[in-house]
Amino acid sequence: MSTPATIKAGIAMPPKNEHKLPIPGKRNVLITSALPYVNNVPHLGNIIGSTLSADVYARYCRVRDVNALYICGTDEYGTATETKALSDGVTCQELCDKYYPIHKQCYEWMEIDFDKFGRTTTEEQTKIAQDIFLRLHERDLLVQQAMLQLYCAHCDRYLADRFVEGTCPKCNYDDARGDQCDQCGSLLNATELINPRCKLDGNRPVQKESQHLFLDLGKLQPQCEAWFEKASVEGKWSSNGKVITKSWFKEGLQLRCITRDLKWGTPVPLPGWEGKVFYVWFDAPIGYPSITATYTKEWEKWWKNPEDVKLYQFMGKDNVPFHTVIFPSTLIGTEEKWTLLNTLSTTEYLQYETGKFSKSRGVGIFGNNVQETGIPPSVWRYYLLSNRPESNDSQYLWKDFIARNNNELLANAGNFVNRVIKFVNAKYDSNVPSLETAAAPTESDEKLIREVNEKLKAYIEASENVEIRAALRLAMEISALGNVYLQENKIDNTLFSEHRNRCDRVVITALNLIYLLSALFFPFMPSTSESIARQLNAPVRLLPDEFTVDSILPGHVINKAEYLFKRIDEKMEEVWRAKYGGNGSEPAEDKKKKKRGKTAAPAAPIFEGEKPAEVIALEKQIEEQGVKVRDLKAAKADPAEVTTEVQALLGLKKDLTNLFAKLTV
Repeated sequence: MSTPATIKAGIAMPPKNEHKLPIPGKRNVLITSALPYVNNVPHLGNIIGSTLSADVYARYCRVRDVNALYICGTDEYGTATETKALSDGVTCQELCDKYYPIHKQCYEWMEIDFDKFGRTTTEEQTKIAQDIFLRLHERDLLVQQAMLQLYCAHCDRYLADRFVEGTCPKCNYDDARGDQCDQCGSLLNATELINPRCKLDGNRPVQKESQHLFLDLGKLQPQCEAWFEKASVEGKWSSNGKVITKSWFKEGLQLRCITRDLKWGTPVPLPGWEGKVFYVWFDAPIGYPSITATYTKEWEKWWKNPEDVKLYQFMGKDNVPFHTVIFPSTLIGTEEKWTLLNTLSTTEYLQYETGKFSKSRGVGIFGNNVQETGIPPSVWRYYLLSNRPESNDSQYLWKDFIARNNNELLANAGNFVNRVIKFVNAKYDSNVPSLETAAAPTESDEKLIREVNEKLKAYIEASENVEIRAALRLAMEISALGNVYLQENKIDNTLFSEHRNRCDRVVITALNLIYLLSALFFPFMPSTSESIARQLNAPVRLLPDEFTVDSILPGHVINKAEYLFKRIDEKMEEVWRAKYGGNGSEPAEDKKKKKRGKTAAPAAPIFEGEKPAEVIALEKQIEEQGVKVRDLKAAKADPAEVTTEVQALLGLKKDLTNLFAKLTV
């Protein structure tokens, strides 16, 4: 909308630029969120872990008038896609073409506003990935080695781990996978299986050597480690991102295989390597610049411009080493001036009720399910962001979801905005009174402005540091200050009829605070922000450094009130839990596990209230042991060593459960 003359000039948010390029001498921010695998519907844990968190920061940049480009897309190559396509009886391309629009629609509904949401199956991906590969090859950073793999003569293909089944060498379970035994939990190599069989046709594969190319990360470690030491401090990385990355350097970087015997992927561009493709975790991060190349032909101005551009990346903790070790090493190895990661924001895991999200078992709520509930996007965004697992795992609970809507959104922000707008509609015929005739500011007015500005400063600082949950909390605290202000000044018929000048002052102050809230809420709840602006008959505004009461000018006419939020019936908790598999019991297990009587390993329990010192110490041990296990798995360590460390982790979780039991007696 055009800005009315009765709105302060220069505060309206400019229209979104559809052709962004870095502006020399200005602050330019490049934002990416981890590329979601195309082969399934994203669940809420996937969404909060990367795409939604990145969207908040991108919107914050926009509301602060910072030039920012937000890039994401589906990761479409690799074994996971081939496996799903075979299972569904379609080609890999058909599978990708089916799920890409599903992903896109889920994110659009959740109001995640990418500048470009693309795909990795593009000509741009092939060209850029192959160019990077060839530069590494020319600089003697690739090593050729033979790998012993299982080969199915009937399929005429080498079999990836997930294409092999057989008998576990540790427990003799006859349905173990090529990478792990579901019965005893041991991590395996496919060549270790007894009586292996091809999952595709049931035939017995044979062991056969295959030549592969490895990236010599050891040669690149000094440069990559030096970059990490500088970037992790300047970019204020999440603590788990630093811990995970340091553990890789401490162990020493090893050769990393970057090729696979697959048909679905970016081809290796060397003679004699026909039939080989890039390993997905070499290929996938290159999707960031390649998707940018589908947005603008001048993509190098974003990706090869470290002087003018800062790169912010968002992901779950399981993706960290690929973005902080392998991808930066790859780019450093080209000897080109790439825009390397500046700020890393990672999350822990979001659990669902009593267990994990599982599409196959119908447990949890996914991107397409949220639309079925009738609950608007702003409520979903608020709950996920206020519950963002920034330093520890968090739980999605329907009871908590309903309570936060009713007791926080509705009772705090919704009440404040609705009460003021309705009052101005009714008593002032929707006209904003004049400051000139209003009463002089009192201590109540000055205290409000002072406290709002203190929290506004903290909000901006938290947002700049990508402390998303803290920034949202501060926005809600500012809204709560508005409710206290209304109570202190007893805004009602008596104030209007008997103390009109004082009422004018309160109304002007409250309306301007509501307008500020529209900007504070924009990164988190854009529809709510737009509703507030619509009710105020004002454009969506930029976020200022300081709160003043002169943004909405005298004589401005506001629109009619509309509800920002609606109460959710507490009875819906049981309805949704029954529908989405959160019935307070352990998630249903598959038939094979039921036959064995096996149960899933429990998640670490959560202590309510102030934690005793012994709980804090044990939780720290669990976190450190968890990092150790994940690092060993990511490094493809000896399976026996990984199994030992997993058992140690389970033992620590059991100790914590026992400790909780003692403390709550």
